[in-house]
Amino acid sequence: MKFVAKKDRVKHLNNKFCVAYEYPTGDKEINGAVIELSGRYPDKGRVVNEVCKELVQIVKGEGMLNVDGREVLLKEGDQVLIEQGERYYFDGKMTLFVPCAPAWYPAQHKEVKK
Repeated sequence: MKFVAKKDRVKHLNNKFCVAYEYPTGDKEINGAVIELSGRYPDKGRVVNEVCKELVQIVKGEGMLNVDGREVLLKEGDQVLIEQGERYYFDGKMTLFVPCAPAWYPAQHKEVKK
């Protein structure tokens, strides 16, 4: 078992609307973060994970996810799988729980124009 207390999480300010709290277990196959969103992420364009899949659970709030031009409205309790290579952005006021496999790492996460 690998346990990470809330006090040991790592805060990442992705932009002024997106704060991610990473729970570092050291596992290379899977990890997870709690994300607090209060606007658009990224500010413009889209982001893409070149290696990881993200399983996004909407814990609180509502908003929108645009994946490769397809828009989905998200509400508390919804879940969406973002596949490796899909270009996306979020907009809304939501708290998300996001496990990633393999474990998310910054070098594989890119901002793209479209």
